[in-house]
Amino acid sequence: MATPLSIQLYTLRDQIAADRDGTLTRLAEIGYRSVEAYDPTADPIGFRKIADDLGIGVSSTHAYALFDRDAGEVFDAVATIGTDLAIIPGGIDHDEFTTLDGLRRTADLLNGFAAKAAERGIRIGYHNHWWEIEPRFEGRTGLEVLAGLLAPEVFLEVDTYWAAVGGADVPELLRTLGDQVLALHVKDGPGVKDEPHTAVGKGAIDVPSILAAAPDALRIVELDSCATDIFEAVAESRAYLAGLERS
Repeated sequence: MATPLSIQLYTLRDQIAADRDGTLTRLAEIGYRSVEAYDPTADPIGFRKIADDLGIGVSSTHAYALFDRDAGEVFDAVATIGTDLAIIPGGIDHDEFTTLDGLRRTADLLNGFAAKAAERGIRIGYHNHWWEIEPRFEGRTGLEVLAGLLAPEVFLEVDTYWAAVGGADVPELLRTLGDQVLALHVKDGPGVKDEPHTAVGKGAIDVPSILAAAPDALRIVELDSCATDIFEAVAESRAYLAGLERS
């Protein structure tokens, strides 16, 4: 992989809540050298210290906190943990993705965040679920329409699993979105809502075809839920993706 495979720490949110440093240590032992944070405002100085001690980089962070905290505070935390990529993973009413006016409002919101972030040298991204994919506008998904309304500096983190659940041909979607896609959430499972995910490579998703459609995007493992031991699942996911890279 051109850049280290990362993992979204939301995958291990319960373990982090109980023992952040121990959880990061186990991830380093598994072989992860990069992580994506989900709340940069949670002890950013302490987080950066343990990450540095373990030799773990921070590829990016989710920034849901922008909806309920001062933007300057959030961007200071983003910089402190060691990344310049802050991604909005939700917090916008699902109905906004069902109309053109709603998509325009969403773009305005994201573009506004991006303008504030740029003052701190930070870029804003958007992470999809299924509800941005299901609505269609003359054959285009809501996410595609939104992409065309975003300022050039706003990037996309495409959650490949939820895009598939929403009905997209994910490789084709990625090719259509092109260079706007800076990162991928790579996950696997049965491909339906409300069912646990699996280790990457153990489910119904055609992961190799998806990765081939966006060869330069960051790869970030995320399992929203998992029916098996979560540490085993993230280890299996890393081994599978490393094997694809070697093949």
